[in-house]
Amino acid sequence: MPRKKELDEIKEMIGEEVVVDTATPLLYIGRLTKVGDYFLVLEDVDVHDSNESSSTKECYTMDARKYGVKKNRRRVMVVRSIIASVSLLSDVIEY
Repeated sequence: MPRKKELDEIKEMIGEEVVVDTATPLLYIGRLTKVGDYFLVLEDVDVHDSNESSSTKECYTMDARKYGVKKNRRRVMVVRSIIASVSLLSDVIEY
């Protein structure tokens, strides 16, 4: 079960475009709309499967920052137990 402080820190990102990296091949880029005990809810989401692409998660994230999010889902619920990291898309550094 997540601690309250962890939830509060993620809730500060509500309304922002975020990058949710997972311990799976899936990467989610979209607007964070809700933070629950077990799920993050994203809207206007690009779900990227790195197994089905020649692009790494890192390169794909930088392209989304540079060229915009290619939305392929209206809404996604991401199970928190598989999340490796959450960051603001605006915090991605282009190089």
